[in-house]
Amino acid sequence: MSVFKLPDLGEGLSEAEILRWHVKVGDHIAVDAPLLSVETAKAVVEVPSPLSGRITRLHAEPGARLEIGAPLVDFAPDAPSPDSGTVVGHMPAAGEEDVSAVALTAAHAATTARVRAVPAARALARSLGVELTTLTGTGRNGLITLDDVMAVGLPARGANSKMQPAAPRRSLEDTGDVEVLRSLRRTMAQSMALSRDSVMECSVFDDADLHAWSARSDYTGRVLRAITAGVRAEPVLNAWFDAQSQSRTLFEHIDVGIAVDTSDGLLVPVIRQVQKRTPSELRDDLDRLKRAARDRTIGGEELRNFTFMLSNFGTMAGRYATPVVVPPAVAILGTGRVRPDVVAVGDRIEIHLRMPLSLTFDHRVVTGGEAVRFLAAVIADLERPE
Repeated sequence: MSVFKLPDLGEGLSEAEILRWHVKVGDHIAVDAPLLSVETAKAVVEVPSPLSGRITRLHAEPGARLEIGAPLVDFAPDAPSPDSGTVVGHMPAAGEEDVSAVALTAAHAATTARVRAVPAARALARSLGVELTTLTGTGRNGLITLDDVMAVGLPARGANSKMQPAAPRRSLEDTGDVEVLRSLRRTMAQSMALSRDSVMECSVFDDADLHAWSARSDYTGRVLRAITAGVRAEPVLNAWFDAQSQSRTLFEHIDVGIAVDTSDGLLVPVIRQVQKRTPSELRDDLDRLKRAARDRTIGGEELRNFTFMLSNFGTMAGRYATPVVVPPAVAILGTGRVRPDVVAVGDRIEIHLRMPLSLTFDHRVVTGGEAVRFLAAVIADLERPE
C-alpha cells in the first residue's frame, strides 16, 4: 500500500484546502492523471497522481484544510512489469512506501529552501526592511505571520497610550456561529492588512459623461481602453513600488487585474497586454476569466503580476468608493453605477448618462498632479463617441 501526502506547493505556504476530488474509492487512476484540486492562498492547483493504481482510501473530504505532509490518499499500486529492468538497492514493501516525494515534483517545481512565511508577511517584511531570518514564527509549525512582522517592523504603541477595556465576552447564542476565514477570504484579509500598513492611499473622484455613446457600447471594454489612454498620459500609475529599495518599476505593457466577486470571496484575474487588444478580444478574455474565477478553475498564472487594478463595483450598486491599492501596484480605478444625471449644457438643462469614477493611488510614489492628469485622460477617452 502506498500513502500519498499533501506535497509542498511552493510560495512558502503551509496548508491547502481540498476543493474537489476527481476520484473515489475503488477507482483506478493512471500516473499523472488529475487526482484532486486544492486551493492555497495563491490559486487553485490541480494535483496529479504520482503513480498508477487503485484508490483504497481518501483521507479528507472537500472543504477540509490540511497542512503540508498530511495524508491525502492510499493507493494499491499497479504491479510493475516483470521486464522493467534491474533495480539496485532496497525496494519498500507494501505499506512502507510514501509517494509524496514523487508528487512533489509532479505537482510543483522544486523550490529552494527559505524561511516559511505567509505571502502577505513576506511582502510586508520587504517593505519595512525586516529580515525574515531574524523572526520566530508563531503560526503553525513555525510559520511567520503578518503579526510577527508587524511586531518588530512597526513602531510600538507608546507606554502612555490609553488602552480601551476589552469588550465583555458573549456567548455564541448571542453572537451566532464563529466562522474561521478560509482560502480566498483569508487571503483577502491578509492583502488588505498589508495595504493598510504599507501604502499611503489617496483618492480622487469625478464623472465621465457618456451621452455620446451608442446603446450597444461595452462598458468594461471602454473602461479598459480608457485606462490605456490614462497610462499614455501618466505612465507612473502603471507601475510597481518597492519601499525597501525605494525604487519603482514602470511598465510598457498594461496588465489589468479585475476584481471578481465570488461566493467564496474576491479573486483578481489579470487581462494581459490591454494596450494591444481589440474590443472583441478584451470582451472574450474578460468573459473567460470571470467564468473561470467563479467556477474556481482559474490557474495561478492568471492571478499574478497585474500592473494596474480595476474594480467595476457599479455593476451591482454604489456611486463612489475608495478602492484599495494592493502592493506592489500603485493605483486602482473604481467605476460606479452608471445612471442618468441632470447636467447643465450651456444655458440648458439636459439628462445625460454619467459614470462615477474613483481613483485611489499610492501617494508615496504618485503625485496628486499625476493622478488627476491620469483621471482626466480616462474621462476624455470615455467621453468619445466610440
